[in-house]
Amino acid sequence: MNAPATTELPVVVIGAGPAGLAAAAHLIDRDIEPLVLETGPTAGAAVRDWSHVRLFSTWGELTDPAAEKLLAPTGWTKPDVTTYPSGGDWATLYLQPLADVLGDHIRVGATVTGVSRTGRDRIVDADREAQPFVVHFTTADGEERVLARAVIDASGTWTTPSPAGASGLPALGENAAADRISYRVPDLKDPALRARYAGKRTAVIGSGASAFTALATLADLAKNEPGTHAVWILRRGISGSTFGGGEADQLPARGALGLAAKAAVDNGYADAVTGFRTEAIERDGEGRLVLTGEDGRRLDPVDEVIVLTGFRPDLSFLSEIRLGLDERLQAPVELAPLIDPNQHSCGTVYPHGHRELSHPEPGVYLVGMKSYGRAPTFLAMTGYEQVRSVTAAIAGDLESADRVELTLPETGVCGGAGLFDDPNAGQADGGGCCAQAPALVQLGAGAPAAAVVVEETPAGGCCGS
Repeated sequence: MNAPATTELPVVVIGAGPAGLAAAAHLIDRDIEPLVLETGPTAGAAVRDWSHVRLFSTWGELTDPAAEKLLAPTGWTKPDVTTYPSGGDWATLYLQPLADVLGDHIRVGATVTGVSRTGRDRIVDADREAQPFVVHFTTADGEERVLARAVIDASGTWTTPSPAGASGLPALGENAAADRISYRVPDLKDPALRARYAGKRTAVIGSGASAFTALATLADLAKNEPGTHAVWILRRGISGSTFGGGEADQLPARGALGLAAKAAVDNGYADAVTGFRTEAIERDGEGRLVLTGEDGRRLDPVDEVIVLTGFRPDLSFLSEIRLGLDERLQAPVELAPLIDPNQHSCGTVYPHGHRELSHPEPGVYLVGMKSYGRAPTFLAMTGYEQVRSVTAAIAGDLESADRVELTLPETGVCGGAGLFDDPNAGQADGGGCCAQAPALVQLGAGAPAAAVVVEETPAGGCCGS
């Protein structure tokens, strides 16, 4: 049986998160049929996993114009654009209503296992680009496949967190200690999780927004649960930019979070261990965990470990597709120089579209957080601009696809998730995303003997990681 003409086929979108749902909305706006395959039981499944965490971005930055157009006839009302939703709010008040409108265009419980060209593995050149894509996926009923004119992979990176081991591989003993290790910010409103960390000594490995959130959360628990203490493990030293821009941060929610993390250390709820690269995790005689560094240092035993060292893309189901990925970031080669955290941070990443997201295999695009590979930060509205451009390109409207329709704030792609329950916290007039001048940072104020004092690192872009 001959395959139908490629233009008669749907565009398969992998993942029903913010970027994937927005891609579907843009496709419908261009009269192209989308088929969204979501491995989770509901749309926005990954966002729901961190429903207790508040975003840095306001509602004004978290909805897509094409999605709003699709929602308008239903009577949907956009939440107050100046407020900061939690992940749960985002899922309930926006992602689920959008999924409801998309209806049968979404299949949940569908896990993509492979993408290729029909009748062509990755080594075959002959007539390759004329063949439709074939997407294999599994459901509760078994294996299925579907043909597609293009594939938009918006599956994100949530399911593949990076390990504790500084080499990028799991530390020796990390897998064996899985019952005491988490790779998520805990929701301490959950009684079971609260009991897991209350009165315990917990190591937090990481230096980004998620680590800040965990430190601040454990500090709040320690105020009411004696014996609760955190050990903050950083692979590098602490500088004036470690905690973000504080009151000078143009994303005030992130600034407030950084200040809360610093307060956790200053107030004695957490100790900071710097320059520690985890090599091994082993149990002591009482079943507690002992972390050993590459330099031979052994830390005092802890009851739990929370690993927040970033995420990485799952590329396994794309092995038959010809991807052009940067050798370090695992992001598209044209995009990687724009987002390389070794060179760029907030304020220096520019909006981008289908050309930066293209691969040697025409018609396949990685968008959203997955497009950033191992780069650590991303804004929802960056993803919305990506899918607007990509869907225009799929429709053949290169004039629109090449046009930039997004102006990022001065903070660039530094958005993320954090704690921001006080609307007045961290507010400041003007300023950038960084501290305004080099400064000494002292941790553990009030206990000079245990304080860590370091100098600001050389300038090289704000919000250095």
